[in-house]
Amino acid sequence: MTTLLDLLGGSPTLLAIGEPTHGESAFLQIRNDAFLTLAEHGYRSIAVESDRAAGLLADEFVDGGGVPLDRALAEGFSHGFGAAPANRDLLLRMREWNAGRPAGQRLRFHGFDAPLEIEGAPSPRRHLTFVCDFLGLDRSAEIDDLVGDEARWSDTAAVWEAGRSVGRSTDAQRLRVLADDLLTELFLQAHRRSAGWRAAHVHATSAVALLRYHAAAATDLAQEERFARLAGVRDALMAENLLAIRAVEADRGPTLVFAHNTHLQRHPATMTIGGATVSWAGAGAIVGALLGERYAVVVGALGASPALGIDAPAASTYEGRLQQRGDLPGYVPTTDIAPAERRTHDYRYFPLDQATIDNADAVLHIPTGVDAAVLAERIRALPGVEQVVASAENGSPEAAWGDRFFHVGPDRRQPFATIVEHDVPDFDEAGKLDRPGVFRLNLELGRAEFERAFGFAPAAFEEHRDDFDYARLDTLTPHPGYALYGFASIVMPGPQMLPEVDRLLAIAYRRAVDRHERASRRAAAQRD
Repeated sequence: MTTLLDLLGGSPTLLAIGEPTHGESAFLQIRNDAFLTLAEHGYRSIAVESDRAAGLLADEFVDGGGVPLDRALAEGFSHGFGAAPANRDLLLRMREWNAGRPAGQRLRFHGFDAPLEIEGAPSPRRHLTFVCDFLGLDRSAEIDDLVGDEARWSDTAAVWEAGRSVGRSTDAQRLRVLADDLLTELFLQAHRRSAGWRAAHVHATSAVALLRYHAAAATDLAQEERFARLAGVRDALMAENLLAIRAVEADRGPTLVFAHNTHLQRHPATMTIGGATVSWAGAGAIVGALLGERYAVVVGALGASPALGIDAPAASTYEGRLQQRGDLPGYVPTTDIAPAERRTHDYRYFPLDQATIDNADAVLHIPTGVDAAVLAERIRALPGVEQVVASAENGSPEAAWGDRFFHVGPDRRQPFATIVEHDVPDFDEAGKLDRPGVFRLNLELGRAEFERAFGFAPAAFEEHRDDFDYARLDTLTPHPGYALYGFASIVMPGPQMLPEVDRLLAIAYRRAVDRHERASRRAAAQRD
């Protein structure tokens, strides 16, 4: 796959990689690989589409602090993104990079979103309280009195009905003054409260952002204008955060930013609401205008996604033309993409169009996401392979239903490959396969290939068991239960790993064929 560095003619300080939809893990998996590669070339931070204040906790984990991983995922991401297995890997890989490195070379994690959703936002209470605690000010009674019932702030109907928004109430106005005063006080005390100051500043600006958004929600506009205004305010807050992150990171190195294409593209974002098309400037349009050539954007494109139910595109579309370049993910300069038809849009996927291509530096195209069924079809395509799917009908235990076992010949005792989607309590739980959408490919490599891959023989596995993270994606590890028999595993191999999967699969398949042929010869000799 052509690397990002091969494509970039200049030296952007903010490099954006977009995804055209949320929920396709392949984009996050490729993002992780790209970021760690960029770290080798001086990139020192990543900013993702997640609440900036929440991201402080994830960054504390990355920096080696005492925050447990589960908490960093649950509270260090917004929008439920901490549940994505690839985000677990991102934090762990960053923490491993940082271990033993000096401060200037350590990687930092940032969220760059405001602490809100388009359809609603909480009160600024927790952010204001955080700042007050940092400054040693007791204004909790005043804050509680002005905020009042949280339900009036989080009322989702306020997004569509200005009269239900608390954003221009007297209480909200007083809170905006209070938040502004706290920001001033932070700077007044910075010279003697430098430790923890940046975190307090993030919370203070998050409080201001929430109050701005609530004020926008209280503006009386037609429905279409209202949505565009709120989307635009959110993106403006994102842009402000990105510029603040760059100010913090300016002396350490460039930043990779990852989010939905609509937030990162240089041209205005558009959406159809009630039959009308509305547009607004996304964060990328704003920072692109202010940073110029210091901002570069690679937009994401997708062929098919089994996980999201997105079928392959028509050949006449931009994505269809990109599919013809090959079966593997790749970065394509936008100058190499000819005009084509726009793919039909639905809520799951924002397709490429000419404006997107004209305003991007490159496209990251992923021909297909990989799920258990995609891998199964790849294995079943091998000559003589039969698949057995565990079910009640064939007497399999319920905990294994849906797991796949692949054999050559009639002997069903020893599969050469399996695809499993369940943990086995008290035996095989290290892969954390009970996470939604997670599966694992297991392959019988045999002693020689196993030793070549891991540097020790299968018989020595127990001495090395604790050397591996068996839940990490895109990583070949010994099988936590069957390594002694030469089995290895890969959790959720992404499309970029398919060549290596095919290589290992060929080894396992050849062993199974040889075993079947030997058994056939023995059976023939016994008949004779």
